[in-house]
Amino acid sequence: MTRIAAHRGGAALWPENSLLAFQSAIALGCDLLELDVHLTRDRNVAVIHDATLERTTNGAGPVSSLTAAELRRLRLRGPGKELTGEPVPMLDDVLALAAGAPTAVGLLVEIKESATGASYDGLEQLILTALTRTGLQGRATIMAFDRDVIARVRALAPRMPTSFLVDRDAVEHAGARPEQTVDWAAALGASDLGLQYTLVDERVVARAREARIALGVWTVNDAASIRTMLGLGVDIVTSDRPDLARRLARGDA
Repeated sequence: MTRIAAHRGGAALWPENSLLAFQSAIALGCDLLELDVHLTRDRNVAVIHDATLERTTNGAGPVSSLTAAELRRLRLRGPGKELTGEPVPMLDDVLALAAGAPTAVGLLVEIKESATGASYDGLEQLILTALTRTGLQGRATIMAFDRDVIARVRALAPRMPTSFLVDRDAVEHAGARPEQTVDWAAALGASDLGLQYTLVDERVVARAREARIALGVWTVNDAASIRTMLGLGVDIVTSDRPDLARRLARGDA
C-alpha cells in the first residue's frame, strides 16, 4: 500500500513547515509528515526548508545566524506569500505534535545544508537524540541528498531508516539511467530511495523491489502524476497537496 507524505506539511495548502500544516496533515489522515531541518546559532534544530529566511518568513539572513528564541519570534509566510501568525517551529515542537497525535504518523526528516553549502557539525546526532528522547525513532526516516549525511547517520545509528534523495540533475550529471539510483542507495546502506518523480518508471520500481529498497517519489502535485505513481506501486508519494493525494489513494477522486 502506497503511503502519502505531506511535503513540508502540505506546502500548497498551509504555511510550509508550520505546526498548522503538520496538525492539518495529521487531521487529513496522512501517513507521513515530511520536514526539513537546519541548525540554529545556539544548536537547536529548526524546522524550515531554506538555509536563509527571506522566502518563507519575515526575517532575513541565514537560519544559523539566529537562536531558537529569535526564530520563534519570526512569522511564516503562507502559500500566497502572505504573512501569517505561524512561528518557525523547532524539531522538538514537531516531535511533540507527532507523539501526541491520535494516529501513529511517521516522519521524514530531511537534513539540509547551511547557507554556505556546508554540513552542520553534529546535526545528525542532535536529531537522533531528539527522536530517541520522544520515543519516535521507530517512526522516523532521516533523508538527505548528501551521501556523507547518510553515512554519518548510519555510523551513529545503524538501524535508523535512511533515505538517499536523488534529483534529475544528479542522474543526468552522472550519465546514469534512473534505475541505477537504486544501486547508489544500496551502496550507501540506505533503506530507502527518494527520487524526483519524473525519473520513476516500471524499471526503477522493479530494481527497487529486487534490492529491497523502499521507493519514495517527490514532489507529486497534479492528479494525473499522482495516479501514475500510485499505479506504479511506489512506497511513498510525497505531495504539496496531501488532500488530493489522499483522495486519489483512497479512490475517492
